[in-house]
Amino acid sequence: MPASLQRVDVELDQRSYPIIVSSGQIDKIAGHVVAAIPDLTHAVLIHDEAVSWLANDLAKQLENLDKPVRVSSIDVASGEPSKSIDVFDQILRRMLDEKTDRKSIVIAVGGGVAGDLAGFVAASFARGLRFIQIPTTLLAMVDSSVGGKTGINLPGAKNMVGAFWQPRLVAIDTETMKTLDERSYQSGIAEVIKYGVIEDAEFFAWLEKNAEPIVERDSEAVRHAICVSCQCKANVVRDDERETSGRRAILNYGHTFAHAIEATAGYGSLLHGEAVAIGMNMAAHLAIDLGLCDASLIDRQIKLIERCQLPTTWTDANATEMLPVMNKDKKVEHGKLKFILPTRVGEVRLVGDVDSSAVEKAIEACR
Repeated sequence: MPASLQRVDVELDQRSYPIIVSSGQIDKIAGHVVAAIPDLTHAVLIHDEAVSWLANDLAKQLENLDKPVRVSSIDVASGEPSKSIDVFDQILRRMLDEKTDRKSIVIAVGGGVAGDLAGFVAASFARGLRFIQIPTTLLAMVDSSVGGKTGINLPGAKNMVGAFWQPRLVAIDTETMKTLDERSYQSGIAEVIKYGVIEDAEFFAWLEKNAEPIVERDSEAVRHAICVSCQCKANVVRDDERETSGRRAILNYGHTFAHAIEATAGYGSLLHGEAVAIGMNMAAHLAIDLGLCDASLIDRQIKLIERCQLPTTWTDANATEMLPVMNKDKKVEHGKLKFILPTRVGEVRLVGDVDSSAVEKAIEACR
């Protein structure tokens, strides 16, 4: 395998699948798709309208194979509002019109919104169609495209409707991010940093040495960051696919705060990764206040986040508005909020029954 093409495997017995990571090999994506699903005859491409160029290119690749594939292309508007019941319904109706059946496959092309939406469509139509992820944002590459979580939003409740539905393949090429603006690209780095904090202290130290190459999109550095991040998530998903043992919950570091930030700011005001960066700092403040970790952790975390051009505070943070949203979080059990909190770089734990005054203090610390 050439240096510019790497593979990470998600090991889930009969549901195992590869993550292919490359640079400058967009023209080979159709080959990866057919290798994963050899009997492919009809593909439904659900793609973000911002990457129509890539969806069109992939459609041509599939249609020009020795055994041509029929392609139905469905575009969705960019942004979180597309993860809605209305858009979900529109896509299902369009798929009926396109004579989609049980042998069809769904291919998501785009960022996390397209992937989450298309994945839920795949899980739902005809009680489940085969599914492939082709993420085009850094955030989607290292997070939402891997692990099988799919879903859409309800008003004020992010990802509240969804299903676990593993893809057959995740095909990543860093060149698909070439049209991604700087803010959106940098947003994804927050999830990369997350893996260092929750699971891999060595990777966190590597990021501290390589923050600038990552920000500048150096291909080799970006591929390495993607591969390590995907391997970390693959390990967690292998151990706890459906979040039943508590192991998978560590992936939510910073996210209980982040989802409340997004909901109270209004979806789209802050990008998901920006909210996660702020949320990780709120979580670290909470951990320090509870005596779980040393203050040096947040110092290192803040410095790395800032070097990666991400926010560490949010001046509009409002505990009065955020706490009711947090109490709707999927991790709430019997009215008690649970948080993933760091004990040191590379290790986190699940902490329950946290007093609301401590949560408010953590929120206020990041204003």
